[in-house]
Amino acid sequence: MQGDAAARLIKRPLRKGQALIRTLEGSAEAVSSGLQKMFTCNLLARLTNDSRGTVEILLAEILNNVVEHAYARYPGQIQISITPGDGYLFIRMVDQGLPMPSGDAPGGKLNTLAEFQDLPEGGFGWFLIRSLSQDLIYLRDGDQNVLSFCVDVDYLG
Repeated sequence: MQGDAAARLIKRPLRKGQALIRTLEGSAEAVSSGLQKMFTCNLLARLTNDSRGTVEILLAEILNNVVEHAYARYPGQIQISITPGDGYLFIRMVDQGLPMPSGDAPGGKLNTLAEFQDLPEGGFGWFLIRSLSQDLIYLRDGDQNVLSFCVDVDYLG
């Protein structure tokens, strides 16, 4: 389990002037259109193509998991906060859906080819998420799932 300092860090409120903050409905359609709109904002529009691709994959994989699993039984919203740092983005996502079954984010083990054939969706989303992010922390805070991580980025000129 994470240390107390890490838990306090991801639970602390972000000031609006520091972060791009969006709230999306927890549906596939809302997530798709919300992601498109987010990448028109100055913070994300200035990313290089490689960095943009990495951030898009991370956000899409995580948001898809929230929609399909956390909100599998009932609808809800997803709050996304993206805070720029020096060469990285700190991303925090909060939802009120079902908790992770194990109480922690999946490990992201890359399955063998035989194991992939038995998985309905490919089964490598958490492998991608863990491979493309750093300092990933999940915790259940009351009735909320809180997931935070960093991603290295570069900006255009």
